[in-house]
This record gives sequence, C-alpha cells and structure tokens, in this order.
Amino acid sequence: MHSRVRKLFDRAYERLLRRDIGDGPDHVAIIMDGNRRYARERGDEATAGHREGSQTTEQVLRWCHDLGIEELTLYAFSTENFDRPPAEREHLFDLIESKLREFANADGIHENRVCIRALGEIDRLPERVREAIAYAERRTAEYDRFRLNVAVAYGGRAELLGAARDTLAAVDDGRLDPVDVDVAEIERRLHARPVRDVDLIVRTGGAERTSNFLPWHANGNEAAVFFCAPYWPEFSKVDFLRAIRTYESREASWRHTRTERAAALVRAVAGSSLVETREVVGRLRENLPHSDAEQLSDELDRQDHTAD
Repeated sequence: MHSRVRKLFDRAYERLLRRDIGDGPDHVAIIMDGNRRYARERGDEATAGHREGSQTTEQVLRWCHDLGIEELTLYAFSTENFDRPPAEREHLFDLIESKLREFANADGIHENRVCIRALGEIDRLPERVREAIAYAERRTAEYDRFRLNVAVAYGGRAELLGAARDTLAAVDDGRLDPVDVDVAEIERRLHARPVRDVDLIVRTGGAERTSNFLPWHANGNEAAVFFCAPYWPEFSKVDFLRAIRTYESREASWRHTRTERAAALVRAVAGSSLVETREVVGRLRENLPHSDAEQLSDELDRQDHTAD
C-alpha cells in the first residue's frame, strides 16, 4: 500500500515539475556515484550495483530525448578508478564494453540519430574496450541529432595538462606561434572535443564535489551544479527534473542580476551624451535575452525623458 501511494505521489510530482520547467539546458553532464554503496547496503557485491546503475543510464537517455536536451556526458570511469581492486575494475571494463556495443546496436540510438563518442585516455584501456569504443563511434559517426559522450579513463587535470604540453610542444618545434595560442587552440587539444560547454552537472550519491569532471567546459561556463542523495541506481525522473529546475532557477536569477547591473550602468552614464549612452546600451543588449534587452531599452527611455 505504501509503495503504491509513493508511486502515485511521484507521478503527480513529476507532472508538476514538468510544467514548471521550460527549455532546459543543452548539455548535461552526470557523475554517476553510489553504485558500490547501493550494492553494499543490500548485501551484494559491487558488480551488482554497477549492473543496476547501467539500467538507470538507459532511462536517463530516454529522459533527455523527452526533454529536448541535445548532449549528455556520463562519467563512466575516471583515471582514479584504475586504482580499484582488479576484479571490480575488470567487471567495469566488461560492463562498459557490453553497454557500448548494446547502445551502438540499439534501434533507439539509430532512430534518434545519437552520436556516441568516448572522452579520455583511451589508450590506457584494455583492447576489448577500445574496440567497443571504435565500434560505437563508427556506427554512429554520421548522426547529429543528439550527442552521448562517455567519459572513460578521464581526468580533468590530466586533460588540461595534456593540452598544455601539446601546445608547448607545438610552439617549441615551430608549428605554432605563441601569439596564436588562444581558446580554440587549447580546445582542439582536449580529450573532450568537440564538446559544447556544460550547462548543468548532476552528481548522485550525496557527495558535494565535481571530482575533476570537465573543468574546461563546466567551470569555464560556470555550469549549474545539482547534488542529490539517491545512489545512481535509485536516481529517478523526479530527481532529474529537480536538477533541470535548479538549472533554470539559477539561470533566471543570473539574467535578473545581469539586467539589474546593466540598468544601473545606464543610469550611471546617463549624464554623458545621448550618443555615448546609446552606444553603451547597444553593447549591453547583445549579451541579454530579448525580454531583458527590452527592459534595458525602457530604462534608457526613462533616462531620456528625465533629461528632457
């Protein structure tokens, strides 16, 4: 009885959350934490938790499709995971290999034109995993409707260090002029390429840290972060919608703050010539949504009337 009531409540809450959110983020990145703890609390081996977690991964792909999200990055295996016990590590490799091949052959992947890419130090992985990565990437290479990135043998610090070393080597041997070192040059040397900036990071399992995950694409974009208590196998659509709502609330707050600051700047330069004031407003409008830009124009009109 309790379980049935809980399901009814969750469905009602899910509908409420769905009505509350708008377009949502373009790119969501997820740290799938808690598989081992989930299994341990149930008296199972860690491998059982990883298996159940893989089912959650399939569900999240469907939710992204339903919500119009265009890119999803999953933290499947970090560089630190190489230090795990050999038996657990080999099971993870087996699971990653099988899921990649399963995804690459799934009808839904091809119907929804999902492009699968792996990010990380792929050469450190066993040959069977590398072959599965190559197979999944080859079968979905031409798709462009949705992008699924699997971060495997990935570490953010190692990625940035590798990009820095590659850039220095290019400068040292004359292939790159130091004055040409810019954002684009660094980005094309990252493991995560081409990956759009991350809008939202989600971490399950209760820990409140982003664990060296996509620092260039997430920190550089000041991505929203949503931490939640459920272990990855327990992660539900309600949890996912709450994460989207957190992103949208943060974005709305930032838009309001940016608009308020822009309006304050307009008031501050109102004593300047009308041409100078309108030039400032024109530049500010380029970085604001349409509705906020209109609000800024209204502020300029008020300043004009006050000056008259």
